[in-house]
Amino acid sequence: MTAPLLDRHALNRVLEEDFPPESRQNLGEVINAGAGSVRLKLEPRPWMVRPGELISGPTQMGMADVAAFLAVLTVAGRVTKAVTHTLTMNFLRACPIGDLYADARLLRQGRRIIVCNVHIHQGDPDRLVAQASVGYSLP
Repeated sequence: MTAPLLDRHALNRVLEEDFPPESRQNLGEVINAGAGSVRLKLEPRPWMVRPGELISGPTQMGMADVAAFLAVLTVAGRVTKAVTHTLTMNFLRACPIGDLYADARLLRQGRRIIVCNVHIHQGDPDRLVAQASVGYSLP
């Protein structure tokens, strides 16, 4: 297995250094990374909760996008100008307040386009709360 170009520590530095400080609490923390895969953990904040005491859809979509971006960096290096070109989200069940995990895995890597699958769960990867397909375009 190939080693990732950016490991867990380097990816967390990307989150700290390349994103605005005020958005940092919305991004989560990389807890595991391999070549083409990332596990991101997010502890929800009060502004991430919608009526009904559930984690909001926009929070889950943002997490899917960040996890996919970081998975791209594990194979492409620190390409900060990579941009999302597609994001399809499927909400599978209600997401009560609690730690949220996003497992991103590359499905296909071309010269300019990388497609990721992201599974979002609350600690049990077999009980998904959401699933996303995210495409990234490389500069």
